[in-house]
Amino acid sequence: MLIEVCANSLQSAINAEKAGAHRIELCSELAVGGITPSYGLLKAIREKITIPVHVLIRPRSGDFTYSNGEFEIMKTDIETCINMGFKGIVSGVLKKDFTLDVERTKILIEASGDLSFTFHRAFDWVQHPLEALAKLESLGVDCILTSGQQNSAEEGIALLTELHQKAAVITIMPGGGIKPENITIFKDKGFGAAHLSGSKFVKTLPIHPKISMNSPSFLKDDEISVSKLETLQKIVNAVK
Repeated sequence: MLIEVCANSLQSAINAEKAGAHRIELCSELAVGGITPSYGLLKAIREKITIPVHVLIRPRSGDFTYSNGEFEIMKTDIETCINMGFKGIVSGVLKKDFTLDVERTKILIEASGDLSFTFHRAFDWVQHPLEALAKLESLGVDCILTSGQQNSAEEGIALLTELHQKAAVITIMPGGGIKPENITIFKDKGFGAAHLSGSKFVKTLPIHPKISMNSPSFLKDDEISVSKLETLQKIVNAVK
């Protein structure tokens, strides 16, 4: 069974390789479901990690429906990953009604060239998962990362099993809440791969800062934060 570790930093990736993981999905900011890692992190990973690395291509947190500008960024990031020698791309696009954006996903797959392509957990939002599976197979997607449309893969085991049984060529890779205590559930069901982070929090400061830099109000699935033109104009005009 292939173990893919979702690594959010250089140290996480180093630990994954030392532990014997077969592959890494590299991203940043696990708290928002992951976004595309920086060029600096990509460069460090290429220099220090020898196991295959797939890179998450997601330009921001929030939903999986992107503006034209954001979509261009995604294509540029894929080009960067190809030029740097990474083995795979992890991405995907939905429409606002939670159906697959087949056209844009196809463009990303084509842009990825010979790299492996995983459709990520945007799959857990699609309205008709079995229909989506068939469409993704027709597009040539190699793998689907999913929790079975539940909060954890263990809770979603019924749909995961159905997807696994119906998949002709795509690898169904359970992900979400997988840990030492339940990994054998997925192995025993015949899944060929599993996705996990194995994360824990590590204390970095001896004392707690006086104010928090975290903003829970920015964490929304159906809204994104955008600097408002009118607000900025008022501020700029106020100081002119």
